[in-house]
Amino acid sequence: MKYIFVSFFFCLCVVKAQRPLETYNIDRSKISTSGVSSGAAMATQLHVAYSSTIMGAGLIAGAPYYCAQGSSLAATGACMNSPAQIDVTELIAQANRYASNGDIDSTANLLNSRVYVFAGTLDSTVDPGVAPKVQQFYDNYGANVRMVTNIVAEHTFPTIDYGNACTVLADPYISRCSYNGAYEILNHMYPGLTRPSGSVPLTGDFYEFDQVEYFYVSPPSLSSMDDIGYVYVPSGCVSGSNVCRLHIAFHGCRQGRYLIGDEYARNTGYNEVAELNNIVILYPQAISTAVNPMGCWDWWGYTVYLYATKDGNQPLAVSRMIDRLTLGKKLHH
Repeated sequence: MKYIFVSFFFCLCVVKAQRPLETYNIDRSKISTSGVSSGAAMATQLHVAYSSTIMGAGLIAGAPYYCAQGSSLAATGACMNSPAQIDVTELIAQANRYASNGDIDSTANLLNSRVYVFAGTLDSTVDPGVAPKVQQFYDNYGANVRMVTNIVAEHTFPTIDYGNACTVLADPYISRCSYNGAYEILNHMYPGLTRPSGSVPLTGDFYEFDQVEYFYVSPPSLSSMDDIGYVYVPSGCVSGSNVCRLHIAFHGCRQGRYLIGDEYARNTGYNEVAELNNIVILYPQAISTAVNPMGCWDWWGYTVYLYATKDGNQPLAVSRMIDRLTLGKKLHH
């Protein structure tokens, strides 16, 4: 998986309507996120930018918040391959400046937030030495961080028994590692979950939804996002009779619908954990574009200058999805 500029301009367009996201009985204090690789970078951006809403983040092969500082060279250099060059003190200072300006929520919200950090020992794409830098950033704010750095894994999303061999670096970057990454992430977000054992019947509602409506003045493609996303609603959450939780799961580069369809959304193990524990799983989708050929999430500024804030095209769109799922309306500008 590799990581890269889209100008944001006014456009009116006509698109084919997809099924809209529906609204469910979700506890707004129990919203968390996770991702792998560029998806991990997006998850930490969403967590830090919207920390009054997002109570935790699971980060697999990710980098600290604002690590690239608007530079693709920094993204592929220090943030992926030279962790000694990552100045976490400056990243903390920038987060604090953003918070002071109102570009992100108060960093005080990160106190006791739940953060899971995973780095495979064999990761050849993101140096495992980056993981302690992620921990250093969150430790500064008093987050509850769980570090997992002892799994013999390449640059991949780890599952119990689906995908490539755990030591192989290859599409679709999902691997059978005898380790349930989705469960471990979600159980750190919400301690005491029921662990899947054997085959779990997925009797809930898995559907494609329209991402277009969350972009008000330009199509999603100008922000390197797909017209379509995925969501899994557990059977216990469909009717609204139970209070459920919400988790936003970001795929990594080369893992979007445009390339592998719904494989990431169906086979990383999130849905099985969700079904047993009443957690709605939202899977936003990014796409490949001329300025982002690997279909990565924006963690170095290819969309807009304030990409890592509440004004970033991608975080803002996802926040609107969260509002639809939980409130039935859009709250943000």
